[in-house]
Amino acid sequence: MRRQQLCVLISAALLLGLGKPGVAQDRPPVFSARFEALWDRMIGHRLPDNVSMSNGRIEAQQVLISTKFAGRLAAVLVEEGEIVDVGAPIARIDTADLDAQLAGAKAQVRRSETSQVEAEASIAQRQSELTLARQEFERAQSMSSTGSGTMQQLELRRSQLSVAEAAQRAALASRDEAEAATEAARAEAVRIQTLLDDAVLKAPRRGRIEYKLAQTGEVVAAGAPVATLLDLSDVSMTIFLPARAAGTLAIGDEARIILDPAPQYVVPATVSFVSSQAQFTPKTVETQDEREKLVFRVKLKIAPDLLKGYESRVKTGVRGIGYVRTDPKSGWPSELQVKLPQ
Repeated sequence: MRRQQLCVLISAALLLGLGKPGVAQDRPPVFSARFEALWDRMIGHRLPDNVSMSNGRIEAQQVLISTKFAGRLAAVLVEEGEIVDVGAPIARIDTADLDAQLAGAKAQVRRSETSQVEAEASIAQRQSELTLARQEFERAQSMSSTGSGTMQQLELRRSQLSVAEAAQRAALASRDEAEAATEAARAEAVRIQTLLDDAVLKAPRRGRIEYKLAQTGEVVAAGAPVATLLDLSDVSMTIFLPARAAGTLAIGDEARIILDPAPQYVVPATVSFVSSQAQFTPKTVETQDEREKLVFRVKLKIAPDLLKGYESRVKTGVRGIGYVRTDPKSGWPSELQVKLPQ
């Protein structure tokens, strides 16, 4: 199969008068770069022994922007392809019911605060009554000890003192109950306000809206996604390498990426992940040498600072080839020196 593809490519090149890449000088530069990349891939362009390669595709971290509770979408405020900043509103859920609940909760807070003030006043009144009852009891007790008062008067004053003490304890309990009711009412108001805040779906990070999954007026369930966001600061390519290459890599090693649509550019990257377990080679993977049964997954991440200048160019799913060095002390060959669009 590979021999047939090579024959077809060579025949096409001869018919077009191209010959080997680099001979014809009058063809368009972009076509030339693409043809040379295709030629190198078909004939097995020889890389230095310290460089390993494998094909992959560009991936970006995807974030689902979902609702916290069920409701009707009052508005979806973004369009597909739009770049949004952190905290930018994405959609808004109708909050008529929550607004009414918040008004009721605030009214309950005021009612509880009023009850608390009344309880404080009742405590002051009961304290005054208790003080008077204690003074009357002490006077009756003194008169009884000197014989100028009767035992009946003493028992009456003792009973009045017990009633005043009980009333004081009841007033204190009423105040505690009013304070608890006030705290509960305030907590309920905070809870409803939190739901109101969550009714506005916001972007958790800067990125591009990939898909709108719901439209204005639709009723969505709790947890239903409304839009997907691509984090443009977390872009990478996943490749698969044999053990002899993956085993020499370390996190942070330099890497290079060349994309199929733009083979004239070389994008710098770093190794951010190396799988600890081997797996069978995926069908779509092409390694530098013959396909091996077991390979290790390696993730090549592009620096966020570099991505800032090319946000409009970042596209997921674009295929290309990732390159790594098995010897980090050696240099990159000339064809893998960094070259970025201006």
